[in-house]
Amino acid sequence: MDRLLYVAMTGASETMRAQTANNHNLANANTVGFRADLAAFQARAVAGDGHASRVYAMASTTGFDDTAGNMMTTGRDLDVAVQGQGYIAVQGFDGREAYTRAGDLRVDAAGQLRTGTGLAVMGEGGPLAVPPHSSLLVGVDGTLSIVPLGQGPETRAQVGRIKLVNPATADVEKGADGLFRLRDGSDAPADAAVRLGSGVLESSNVNVADAMVNMIELARRFELQVRAMRTAEQNGEASARLLSLR
Repeated sequence: MDRLLYVAMTGASETMRAQTANNHNLANANTVGFRADLAAFQARAVAGDGHASRVYAMASTTGFDDTAGNMMTTGRDLDVAVQGQGYIAVQGFDGREAYTRAGDLRVDAAGQLRTGTGLAVMGEGGPLAVPPHSSLLVGVDGTLSIVPLGQGPETRAQVGRIKLVNPATADVEKGADGLFRLRDGSDAPADAAVRLGSGVLESSNVNVADAMVNMIELARRFELQVRAMRTAEQNGEASARLLSLR
């Protein structure tokens, strides 16, 4: 009975982990530039002495869905979206350079360009600071152009350029903070071929219908595994009663 119980127990535990990943995707269905996590079940043999007669299930994240989300027109000058492949470089909360597809930009009270979640946007020389201005535009190549405060449109000048990168998908991993980094810990070089669209944002690429169906399927799988544990318990009790009759 311990074999049945062990398989059912590990299956239920890993199903809960898979449900957590699926629910995380659902919770970010409206997060700008979000990339859905991919998860899969694997069967692993139990290491140790004795016969290889026991296996356990393991739910693991197999990467992220690199499919682009839909483009949402906002008309806001500081809303940008990467066209095709590529990322916007930002400074993560850990201080390291990281990458995002979220282009909901703003300028804070200190004049620093940040994402909607408060991450500093990186230029090719570090975090970007924007002088006082009456208007700010982002070019298709990431250049920032301002009209200085109190001046006319003829004084428009470039004050920096957003660092845009395009590393190979196989070299990129997604962190728990939702940001992307190179697997080897290095910083990706700027790529002049990456282009931005202005006045638009990229939506999350989570397919809500698929995620809901997966949530129901995982819930039913968990229920089945709990029933299997109860069956193992009942079989164990029945066996104990039979032995007691001797």
